[in-house]
Amino acid sequence: MRNRRLITVAALGAAASLALAGCASDGAGGTIELAGGGSDAAGGGDKGTITLGFLPSWTDGLSTAYLLQDQLQKLGYTVEMNALTEAGPLYTGLAQGDVDVFPSAWPEITHAEYMATYGDSIEDLGTYYDNAKLTIAVPEYTDIDSIDELAAASDRFDGKIYGIEPGAGLTGQTQKMMPEYGLDGYELVTSSTAAMLTELKSATENEKDIVVTLWRPFWANDAYPVKDLEDPKGAMGEAEGLHFLGTKGFAAEYPEAAELIEKITLDDAQYGSLEDLVVNEYGEGREAEAVDAWLEEHGSEFDWVVD
Repeated sequence: MRNRRLITVAALGAAASLALAGCASDGAGGTIELAGGGSDAAGGGDKGTITLGFLPSWTDGLSTAYLLQDQLQKLGYTVEMNALTEAGPLYTGLAQGDVDVFPSAWPEITHAEYMATYGDSIEDLGTYYDNAKLTIAVPEYTDIDSIDELAAASDRFDGKIYGIEPGAGLTGQTQKMMPEYGLDGYELVTSSTAAMLTELKSATENEKDIVVTLWRPFWANDAYPVKDLEDPKGAMGEAEGLHFLGTKGFAAEYPEAAELIEKITLDDAQYGSLEDLVVNEYGEGREAEAVDAWLEEHGSEFDWVVD
């Protein structure tokens, strides 16, 4: 068993727990920051302990983390859930062996820089979703359908594009996109995913125009009447896969777990249902119940489910 480094606890704002998928803030340093004041050990298996590092604000990863916790426990592993706050420290911890598995990584495009830095110390355990993408969105009732229409319409949007965390991969990609489309008449407003969703909720309830940065998969695409703007220049990047990443040597140390993880795949409907149950219908503190409900509904669709 690898020796584990001391995990540093840093309690950060509660707003992050309401936020995103695949695009949280970039971080630096070699410690792992825990959002909730410590790790949550679950299960009592005798095959060893596996630590899942995830960002509660990425609801895609939140969902798959609890799904993986359920399945690994049923295989006989003890699972520790470490809720982190930023992507940078998570990749650092994964590379150093403080975290065994990152259950929702965007390594192909959004987090390519992290993989360039840490990839030699990380192993890819499998791609479970293959159509993740970063988007610019407006309400369905807004008569604009493409990003290249925004430059001439800055007045109707008050010259603002509402984004998420300043260091997020999505934010960086949006900053690269804006000059491509001549959006110098816009300010990219960044603070948090929760703040962006608040603005989106208010605007759509009052049928006002708004531009926001979004991504898929993300429950907000179904919760609010929004549509992705076409991106004829491809400035927001191509679709990419979502991966399970492990610390180097994970598959050799936990072969049964690695075999299970490699088999997991989800389509849009399955993924959307899982995320909606975990985030919305059951909510914080009831994630295990949400996974149970999802498995009852969808478990028969897969050959990898451990009962």
